Amino acid sequence: MKSSDSVVVIGLGRFGGSVAQSLYRLGHEVLGIDENLALVQRWSSRLTHVVQADATSNDALRELGIADFRHAVVGIGSDLEASVLTVLALHEIGVGDIWAKATSEKHGRILERTGAHHVVYPEAAMGERVAHLVTGKMIDFIEFDDGFAIVKTRAPIEAQNRTLADSGLRTKHGVTVVGIKRPREDFTYARPETLVQAGDLLIVSGPTEKVEKFASLT
Repeated sequence: MKSSDSVVVIGLGRFGGSVAQSLYRLGHEVLGIDENLALVQRWSSRLTHVVQADATSNDALRELGIADFRHAVVGIGSDLEASVLTVLALHEIGVGDIWAKATSEKHGRILERTGAHHVVYPEAAMGERVAHLVTGKMIDFIEFDDGFAIVKTRAPIEAQNRTLADSGLRTKHGVTVVGIKRPREDFTYARPETLVQAGDLLIVSGPTEKVEKFASLT
């Protein structure tokens, strides 16, 4: 299990387990590692391979061949010391792409300084996503690091029964309609001549602030 698509996921709690399972479903070979025997047993039949080990130990990681993995995900969140030491151990044995979960900004800075190439804040990201969805203005929301977002929202009245060229949404609101999903029909990529109807869902991209304002029109 040492192909370029192989991933080691350390910490099989709620976050790490979810990442590991998603990677496995996508066709990747996944090695799961956790110190908790109960978690190891729970995941043993759901991933490519699962082992019980102390991931803070360089020697343990080397014995498992982790240095040959291109990607590693550290899903440890509750034990800050174990999280940091695991990232450090992965860095020291030469893993080239380390992703790590952080529970706070301070935790994230420490992870970056000890070798993490990518730090994710799942609780904060989910909190922001829910805040955008709770009012019903957006049906889905994804924001990228550079202030760019993609949202799924209902077509505002000003766009209904008009083509995208006629409504001029991009000129008026600074957003781009990427596609349209109509009930019981397939997703359609947007074109200037695409006619928007009442009840259509629009996939819209653009600067976060502008897509937020556009979604508020619905």
